[in-house]
Amino acid sequence: MITVSGRVQGVGFRPFVHRLATRLGLDGWVRNAAGRVEMVVAGPPMAVESLVGLVRTEAPRTADVRRVAVADPPGPPPRPGAGFTVRPSARTGTGRPEAREVPPDVAVCEACLRELFDPADRRHRYPFVNCADCGPRATVVEDLPYDRERTVMRRFPLCAACASEYTDPADRRFHAEPTACPACGPRLAWEGLTGDAALRAAEAVVAGGGIVAVKGLGGFQLVCDATDAGAVARLRARKRRPAKPFAVMAADLAGARRLARLPSAALAALTSPAAPIVLAPARPGSCAAPGVHPGTGLVGVFLPTTPLHHLLLRDLARPLVVTSGNRSGEPIAVDEPAAREALAEVADGFLVHDRPIRARYDDSVVRPVGRTVLTVRRARGLSPAPLALPVAAPRPIVAAGAQLKHTFALAAGARAVLGPHTGDLEDATTLDAFETAYADLSRLTGIEPRVVAYDPHPGYLSTRWAAARPAERRIAVQHHHAHVAACAAEHGLDGPFVGVAYDGLGFGDDGTLWGGEVLVADLVRYRRAGRFATAPLPGGPAAVRRPARMALGYLYGTEELGGPGLPPSLAGAFERRLGPEEVRVVRTMVERGVNCPRASSAGRLFDAVAALLGLCDDASYEGQAAVALEAAAGDERAEALPWRLARAGGLWVYDPAPTLAAVLDRAGAGERTGTLAAAFHRTLAEVTSDLVHRVVRAGAPPTVCLAGGCFQNARLLTETRALLRDRGLRVLVGTAVPVNDGGIGYGQAAVAAARLRET
Repeated sequence: MITVSGRVQGVGFRPFVHRLATRLGLDGWVRNAAGRVEMVVAGPPMAVESLVGLVRTEAPRTADVRRVAVADPPGPPPRPGAGFTVRPSARTGTGRPEAREVPPDVAVCEACLRELFDPADRRHRYPFVNCADCGPRATVVEDLPYDRERTVMRRFPLCAACASEYTDPADRRFHAEPTACPACGPRLAWEGLTGDAALRAAEAVVAGGGIVAVKGLGGFQLVCDATDAGAVARLRARKRRPAKPFAVMAADLAGARRLARLPSAALAALTSPAAPIVLAPARPGSCAAPGVHPGTGLVGVFLPTTPLHHLLLRDLARPLVVTSGNRSGEPIAVDEPAAREALAEVADGFLVHDRPIRARYDDSVVRPVGRTVLTVRRARGLSPAPLALPVAAPRPIVAAGAQLKHTFALAAGARAVLGPHTGDLEDATTLDAFETAYADLSRLTGIEPRVVAYDPHPGYLSTRWAAARPAERRIAVQHHHAHVAACAAEHGLDGPFVGVAYDGLGFGDDGTLWGGEVLVADLVRYRRAGRFATAPLPGGPAAVRRPARMALGYLYGTEELGGPGLPPSLAGAFERRLGPEEVRVVRTMVERGVNCPRASSAGRLFDAVAALLGLCDDASYEGQAAVALEAAAGDERAEALPWRLARAGGLWVYDPAPTLAAVLDRAGAGERTGTLAAAFHRTLAEVTSDLVHRVVRAGAPPTVCLAGGCFQNARLLTETRALLRDRGLRVLVGTAVPVNDGGIGYGQAAVAAARLRET
């Protein structure tokens, strides 16, 4: 018997084995078991040996073969000349939990697209065409093993033509579970119309400047004409999303190139089976309306992922805004009644279908930085594919994740599964979405957690959720330790290493807010070796929403290290711009220490500088000020601004007062904003390089893990990595795991597994 483990279900693996065995003249059978594929073969020894090797080297494009085990068959060998068959899936036993993999959805393949646009084909213009190489997986599966009767497609009995394809080993739809056609499969609907008439009616609304809610793979999407400034403005107003960029879907690579500058790494990501949104430099003068990505310099571009998307793009012959079907702050809608209620005041109509969505999956987002491709949001096409853990979990773990960009993780054995992106976990609606996703993925993977890992921040809903879970053990994992551990674990590093964690805010183990941290760590423990100086956050969360207020906090509260602080004369122009009342209130709050928690945050320093340069006084989405600052820097090159390191409490501490004083002084003298923005990035890169160098010189390992949302900034990452490498250091950054808070769950799981092993 040959047993193949890894991502081998829902990827056309059994048809692949059938074709391979037939080609080699072998007898026997293949079947799905609990999270693996089993086969028994008989024939010439060299042919059997070839099969074992080819199972690895010729596997389907979306498969991930991790282990091939050969053992004696459980019964008599196949009779010579009996042929090779596909047997029904085995339902006995659960298998090892880490082997039960849920396949991610896969973008439509070229063969299916040829059928979609072939007038002579029976699936011509059928928006649910798919085969064993493409189509929905995670969003339709209800149970494992992955067979049609355990997906939502069991509601659609196959017609004779589809059944013939499904049972024909020579057909590419052989055991393709979502197989369907116009005669037997799901159907579009629009206000009493069905099929192609429904699609044409929805397209007419988009062409007229309207907004349509489209039921997609993992939830509803809002669609409008990306070239129509009025349509984009209406979508922003109705969705309550004043500034955050929208993703744009192009019909093909030529259309994508007209929207963005696409280096080779971006092209590879765009055309991959996951087909994520790719953040790339916007092409000046493109046809996209200015309101699509205001003030960012980047556009999120992606290609059609489903046949329905291809039809929309081909028929309308223009790029489309395709964004999450929700109002800001809410999870993406997945069922029609809820979508009609939530989006009633947003959409001008609903293009729906009768195939249920089994799991909520938003679109994945990646950002190429040189040859590195950062995962910004791990969702459709990427999740829930498992990730390796350098230390196997002795007991099953659930890691509750953080608050923003929330994802949870399940771990068993040497694998961890990141759940789908939930959004910001800030209310009952998103908490419900998290709990539903957790229950479904736990059941599908067979992982029943006995250990809970969590962020110690007392205000996080994920922390409260973790406290309410029954568990044999609860493991608190400090926020920034989880960040750098996620990077280390992805690269198979157990430790020790130097971790640099730059983000907005995280709860420190001393009860203060951290965010500009240099740690010496392994997966079990860490110590703080360097940090940014603290500054007050006037009004707490209010300072996060208003970078101008954060700037005032720095202006009035940078005396922590006993340096000169900021000369009051430099702040005059900035204070006059804000007005006397706000200045008076904030100054009083800082001087009296009223509702002014202090934070050592790199993210908040970005906010302050963006505000001082007049780029962003108010932020309508997390990271808006930093995005504006990076965009302002553009391609400029500049020398670093003044900076200072000091010793405090046994740590090396970066004092930003000289940097901020230079920003104010040079801006007041009329220096270009872009030059100052570039100089600030260079400053932080040099500060980081020097902090790490001092820590390594004191005995820390020469391997550096960069993590935290600030390292989504391509300029900061590129310059920091180059300076560290110039010092002879090994530099790692997460790629499959988000560097932002979307990777916290994976980091928590890695730390919890290592601590369990130690105890």
